[in-house]
Amino acid sequence: MADPSPDHPPSALPAPVAPAPAGAAPPQDPAPAPAAPRLSAIDVFRGLTILEVVGHHTTGAALRSLEPASTAHLLVLILNRTLHFAVPAFVFLSAVVLTRSLLKRFEPGRYFWRRLTRGGWPYLLWSALYIVWYVWTGQREASTLTDPERWRDWLLYGKASYHLYFLLVALEVYLVLPLLLPLARRRPSITAALLLGLALQLGLYLLNREVLRLPFPASTVLWYMLPITLGVAVGARLDDFPAWWRRRRWVLLPVLALAYGLYLPAGLAYARGENVTPVVYSGLSWLYTSLVALGLLGAAFRLVRIAPLRAAVGLLGTVSLQIYLIHPAVLQALERALPPDGPPAQVALTMLGYFAVALLGPALLGRALLGTRLSPLLFGR
Repeated sequence: MADPSPDHPPSALPAPVAPAPAGAAPPQDPAPAPAAPRLSAIDVFRGLTILEVVGHHTTGAALRSLEPASTAHLLVLILNRTLHFAVPAFVFLSAVVLTRSLLKRFEPGRYFWRRLTRGGWPYLLWSALYIVWYVWTGQREASTLTDPERWRDWLLYGKASYHLYFLLVALEVYLVLPLLLPLARRRPSITAALLLGLALQLGLYLLNREVLRLPFPASTVLWYMLPITLGVAVGARLDDFPAWWRRRRWVLLPVLALAYGLYLPAGLAYARGENVTPVVYSGLSWLYTSLVALGLLGAAFRLVRIAPLRAAVGLLGTVSLQIYLIHPAVLQALERALPPDGPPAQVALTMLGYFAVALLGPALLGRALLGTRLSPLLFGR
């Protein structure tokens, strides 16, 4: 996800304009070049995924206001579990974009410095902000501020807020991607990368279960090697991806539907606190979310041809990181100020309002700050 708004590859940057010779007539303004379809598709992908993030967290809030035994609760829970793919999707996209960039030019000093300033600084800043937020709003005791173990979990495992672990995973992804450049240079088959990634992911799962025993494995890069491997293969073949997707979608979409059908019962049971077989649930989740990421990229290449959707969804994609960072605080503030109540239809309308405010408020703020000195300070870009 790594970060929701990773750098565009160098090809996305406009070439510098050479100065005109002295005495030469001023050049005519060239017609604006159309946006590169690939880059527009990347922004649309980000926009689709940030819509999913806010929707997932909004439905999570709705579940707290619905009777657990009701049909409305079941329907919202199904939607919530269906939308549980944001972090793998963002990790996949970051691997795609950064692999594309690294294959063009890899300067270690510049690469790691930009990753530190664009990923490390926002992670520390927003961890501190949410630590203060949770204490200020009474969600945590002030005594936690002097507990070294809480600080360890907050910073080493991304637990300052429920969504910040993604930024920590992103930092780890930045370290792993240069090690995968030899694989990327071989331009592996996307299908082969999917199978290789599944095997690698299962191996790392068993390594953690038997040897490492990390307390929060989903807050580490080990939990996302399938979308990373898949993203590296797609990034190395991004120009060919639309054609590949058109050929393979008639196989991949039924496989995705099958994976979803198997994953959903396990996802519902897990959310209810019922017993599930960990390796089965995790394996189905990895397969479902990775196939969704592929499908989203294929959909993004189709949606980019529809100008209104490209403009609306792509615009959200340009501030996806800003929305990601801010929206949980907005949802929590709304839930405290205007708690959802009443019959399911009323709760649904309230939650639609939550969704709109939590999405559009941070988006407008992010767009307003773009290009200012405050934006890099707050968001690293």
